[in-house]
Amino acid sequence: MRLLLRLGLATLTGLCLASGCSSDPAAPAVDPTANVPEGCDPLVPEHCGFPFPNDLWLSEDGGKRHLALGPMLPPVVFGTPLDGALFADRDGFSPGEEATTYLAGATATGLPTEDTIEASLAPNSPTVLLDAETGDLVPHFAELDAGALADEQRSLIIHPVVRLKDAHRYIVALRGIVDAAGKLVAPSPAFRALVAKTPTKSASFEARRASFEDIFAKLDAKGLHRADLQLAWDYTTASRDNTTRDMITMRDDALAQVGDLGPEYTITNVEIAPNPYLAKRLTGMMTVPLYLDRPDPGGVIVRDAQGLPKRNGTAQYPFLVLIPNSATDAAPAPILQNGHGLLGSKTEGTDGYFASMCNQYDYIGIAVDWVGMAHEDVSQILDATTKDLSLFKKAVDRQHQGFINALLAMRMMKGRMKDDPNLQMNGKSILDPTRGFYRGDSQGGIFGTTYMSISTDVTRGLLGEPGMPYNLVLDRSVDFAGYRFLLKGMFPTCSTCGSSRGSSRSCGTGPSPTATRPTWWRTCSPARRRTASSSTPPSAIIRCRRWARTSSRGR
Repeated sequence: MRLLLRLGLATLTGLCLASGCSSDPAAPAVDPTANVPEGCDPLVPEHCGFPFPNDLWLSEDGGKRHLALGPMLPPVVFGTPLDGALFADRDGFSPGEEATTYLAGATATGLPTEDTIEASLAPNSPTVLLDAETGDLVPHFAELDAGALADEQRSLIIHPVVRLKDAHRYIVALRGIVDAAGKLVAPSPAFRALVAKTPTKSASFEARRASFEDIFAKLDAKGLHRADLQLAWDYTTASRDNTTRDMITMRDDALAQVGDLGPEYTITNVEIAPNPYLAKRLTGMMTVPLYLDRPDPGGVIVRDAQGLPKRNGTAQYPFLVLIPNSATDAAPAPILQNGHGLLGSKTEGTDGYFASMCNQYDYIGIAVDWVGMAHEDVSQILDATTKDLSLFKKAVDRQHQGFINALLAMRMMKGRMKDDPNLQMNGKSILDPTRGFYRGDSQGGIFGTTYMSISTDVTRGLLGEPGMPYNLVLDRSVDFAGYRFLLKGMFPTCSTCGSSRGSSRSCGTGPSPTATRPTWWRTCSPARRRTASSSTPPSAIIRCRRWARTSSRGR
């Protein structure tokens, strides 16, 4: 589960990697690794973080692998610098990760698209994603970053259309990619040195030659000859245990704690006929095991000596129960749990579509907040995109608690709630505890995939618009436009190169990051646009955010 929830963080980080500064074309290339900062990959001298993901940044200590991204993380214009420790608990890269790189002058000519995925498996595909262990080709589509503000920042992105295997090595290869004139794009000097077996002066680069010879051999076996390659590299995905153990540990412990009856609860409010669809709407508080150091936004998972999540007492979280007019003791109603949209609330649809659905199809409804990505988490998410990107990990930790709450809400409905006085008619319960279902839209559909995969009480669910993984969805979502703009302001571009890692790579000549405004910016008033100019601090930029207020209501 941690995989799915960290995909949002991986995407934000990947967005930052393309913000490094470009090489000086006039600099003499005496040695292809010269002037490349330690920790950056000379294969793509223009951008330190590329190609990504990349086994260059996968280390092994004492037989245990872990990501060591610290040396390649970009500096920040303002706020808290990124810390490689943020990713050090991962033993590989996400199995849902896109492969991203930069090839100067590349065009999309001939790339397999979302409409021609089968072309990615053809012998002449310009982009290749290869299972290094089986030799199988992985279906994918490729594109150039349409959101880049300058060609010097335009990434080439390869999207696998299947989930990659856990703890598995993959090889990415490019060949036959052309520029706007139809000419083949030249490989980087460092990659040419690998192909031609030309030695360099970098000990760390030379230490990688054996790995690259293995890459070339495996590609050659598929008919991709080293002399034809423009770029190739490898990366290894995280193990299943590393990806899922936090969530599964918390789930198993929480369900054991509450038992078959589910968590204890208190009804705090009963609304009679709150709308044309409902006979009653119950508001309550359930007492659940807490795995965070605090229950509100900013809480992080408490861990034991082995690094596993540990129970930290209990906490109370709110829930809503919808009792439709259609519910009767003659035909007890099954349970339907609703998952709200982006940064929304448990109240979503309780006077509209959800209430109507419960009444029309005879369901007892239950809803909780997706803690970690709910309305009360908006400020935390904004702080992550304007002050300190590492804060997003706190949101991810809190999302784990959110899934626990959702699971326990269903267990409560199947257990204690069936005997609640508010659900009795003629001395009988109007709730059928043997049947429980889930449905959710947008974020509720996305999170619903994780919910369904870890639930032991629900076997059927309806997932509406469940776009995923997040690294594919975010750049295609209108809800992300404002966050993307803020993130671009946090990391150096060609107009803001400073004296840190960017100093060894001179700036290109692309337009300012504020040259192109997303739609939400243009809808702000002139006064707000003046307030949120590129020279003002993030706190002022946030004032221009109708997008945040709109998205916080969910769909």
